[in-house]
Amino acid sequence: MPVPLWLRILVFAVLLPASFFAAGVARPNVLFIMADDYRPELAAYGSPALTPNLDRLARRAVRFDRAYCQQAVCNPSRSSMLTGLRPDTLGLWNNGTHFRELRPDAVTLPQHFKANGYVTRCVGKIFHNWHTKEKGDARSWSAPEFLHYASHGHDAPQVAGPLPPNLASGGGRLYTDVPLTECRDVPDEAYYDGRVAAEAVRVLGAINDQPFFLAVGFWKPHAPFNAPKRYWDLYDRARLPALDPRRPAGAPEIAFHDSREVLGLPGPGRIAPTPVLVAEMRHGYFANISYLDAQLGKVLDALDRGGRASDTIVVFVGDHGYHLGEHGLWGKTSTFELDARVPLLFAAPGVGAAGRETAALAELIDLFPTLSDLCGLPKVPGLEGTSLVPVLRDPTHPVKPAAYTQHPRPSYYDREPEKVPRAMGYSVRTAAVRYTEWRDWRTGATIARELYEEADAPAEIRSLPDEARLAGAQAEAERLLSGLFPRTARPAAKTTP
Repeated sequence: MPVPLWLRILVFAVLLPASFFAAGVARPNVLFIMADDYRPELAAYGSPALTPNLDRLARRAVRFDRAYCQQAVCNPSRSSMLTGLRPDTLGLWNNGTHFRELRPDAVTLPQHFKANGYVTRCVGKIFHNWHTKEKGDARSWSAPEFLHYASHGHDAPQVAGPLPPNLASGGGRLYTDVPLTECRDVPDEAYYDGRVAAEAVRVLGAINDQPFFLAVGFWKPHAPFNAPKRYWDLYDRARLPALDPRRPAGAPEIAFHDSREVLGLPGPGRIAPTPVLVAEMRHGYFANISYLDAQLGKVLDALDRGGRASDTIVVFVGDHGYHLGEHGLWGKTSTFELDARVPLLFAAPGVGAAGRETAALAELIDLFPTLSDLCGLPKVPGLEGTSLVPVLRDPTHPVKPAAYTQHPRPSYYDREPEKVPRAMGYSVRTAAVRYTEWRDWRTGATIARELYEEADAPAEIRSLPDEARLAGAQAEAERLLSGLFPRTARPAAKTTP
């Protein structure tokens, strides 16, 4: 007796998802962990940072040594990463515009997993929501987000009883709410990330018997530099890497900014980066890293206890890099290597080459198609990233010739008076060089250029445009940049910087 058409369709619909799953792993889970303002300062990358938990993740992951954000500030980077679309495609280059205002029908990475049968949960800062009208992205998640909407300037210690003294100098006020540097003998849960870790552990236990996409967004090592005292005590400040504050010789003035995120606005209240404070801030950044690492370790331990590590893809990534006085800069908002490059660890059981590193270029917009491929989900039309699955299988196998990062001038154009010319810096990173063009926003004309060779990364102390021995590498970088961002193109925005 022939099988009725309706029954065949029903059987096909039920069985189809299982046929898509990678490497024979049925419905792999995803643990997606993001850090904020984290350049690749972890031991697995050769840094003196003390990161035992990230190091153990690296031992079962592929470590990407050349992974890059699309714009070095929170909202554009996260919106781009989680939609798989470049900032120019979104028309989003500031912290004050929610991507849904510009692309209301955009499909996000967690939303795609939710639509395909996964429980999707958000603990901590994943989307950047502060400054925006929309307080989250409810359609991406199966339950309300936790501790996702706040300001770093509100991350003051919460303790029972008297507050222990601040053993750091304080360094001035960050966002007028909390000291820039703070060293108090308080528990991990006194600050946001300790509470994020505790909630992530709880959620893991609650969803352990379902296919899940759990996003855990840690707020560190973003300023303020206020990890609990035990993490400051891990470091001897005198033994941390010495600061090289030199600006790159030959770099145009437009490449720099006034570091207002950390030092404050120009004027009487601006923080003076004295040598003592500089050393303390750099110490505090490393303390923040180790604090973050300890919280991440609690989440990895919970995954192991639940017996799901063998069928869970774990991704750890930073949203963008950071300057700690290098080039005379503090914070992000540049196109330099220190702002553009991020840590990326990708552990995919049964697929990834565990414990290997790769020099293959990668971009944060690649995470969406990669995770979708690994979990056998249908492709989302219009994604601008490239799946990194071939690299995970063979770390010697590159999938793209370049990575692109951009940033406008002024850095926070929506908060600053009109300046002429307003410009966008478009930067292309190849295996050989970083090449940047600063283009007038309205005309597309190139008004300044930079070129740094690979041997000079990440310090980038000499800009060498038109250097004869780099002519071939520069020509290729120019071709790649113009191919993606034509000089006459106008960003698809309702408003311009």
